[in-house]
Amino acid sequence: MQVRLQKWGNSLGIRIPSSMLKSLNIKNNEIVNIEQEEDKIIITIPKKRKISLKEKFNNYHGDNLAKDFSWDDPVGKEIW
Repeated sequence: MQVRLQKWGNSLGIRIPSSMLKSLNIKNNEIVNIEQEEDKIIITIPKKRKISLKEKFNNYHGDNLAKDFSWDDPVGKEIW
């Protein structure tokens, strides 16, 4: 498929057809890898690494915990 390079700021850009993006499940603002091999430009989708809950909380030290917390008394028909 041929596409036209167009000026985009100080660079040149290409538009990727929406049918291609849909088939590859690529959304707006997603990160892709771009490499040059001799006279080729290669765009690849990086593997998405699943992060475990333990990894997500590795650097958490409880700094954002609310200091003052109260359950208060029921004000309506809440069941406590």
